[in-house]
Amino acid sequence: MVRYMLAVILIAAGAALVLANIGIIDFNVDNAWFYIYPILLIGFGMKWMADRIRQQGGSWIFGSFFFIFGLLLLLDRFSVIMFHFDDVFKLWPLLIVYVGFSFIGRSRSHQQSFARRRKQKKMKYAGGFDSFTVGTHEYNQPNWKVEPMNLKNMAGDFHLDFSKAFIPENEIPIAIKSLAGDVHIVIPGNLAFRIDAYVKAGEMDIIGQVQEGINRDITYETPDYDQAVQKLDLFIDLKAGSIKVVNV
Repeated sequence: MVRYMLAVILIAAGAALVLANIGIIDFNVDNAWFYIYPILLIGFGMKWMADRIRQQGGSWIFGSFFFIFGLLLLLDRFSVIMFHFDDVFKLWPLLIVYVGFSFIGRSRSHQQSFARRRKQKKMKYAGGFDSFTVGTHEYNQPNWKVEPMNLKNMAGDFHLDFSKAFIPENEIPIAIKSLAGDVHIVIPGNLAFRIDAYVKAGEMDIIGQVQEGINRDITYETPDYDQAVQKLDLFIDLKAGSIKVVNV
């Protein structure tokens, strides 16, 4: 946390000096803190929200509040709006917004049940999620070989066409996790599969089962999954975007 605070202070000070040098703001030692502390609030708010997305603690409520508070103060510094520190009490309607979001989504028992399934799935996939990437993952070349996969993306799309693939006679686990993007999967009609799909904000269409909104999940399993030798075990965890799985 100390390292992060130091980094934010240096970034804020550097950005303020650049703006002062080109005449956008009047920045000097006497008023430096006047510009820096709103950027600190924004930085801490973003960190708490990012930690929440990564499931490493954090808080949507505190993160978004500090981000909004700091942003309003910064806009005041640039004379875009009038908003002072003691105007923080004007943000009380945010409490209503937070309460409203708390009623959206799944029941607590449903969330816990799906969380257990997600944890079990993650434990099945050897190798874990090693690093974030940005870009598109495409698996649609003729006769591409299907193997156990852990795919993780910061932002980008996934296209997997199993109708063009060579699929060994085995249960093959495939995990896809992304902060933002779209997942499109094509599965041949004669292939057994199971899928646990979750989207924090977005929409899903899993073989005709459609859901959209906040905190949505779908579990689907073909009738012959337990008996099949050749089958896919899919796990998709998407923070924002869409998931579409079709049979051909």
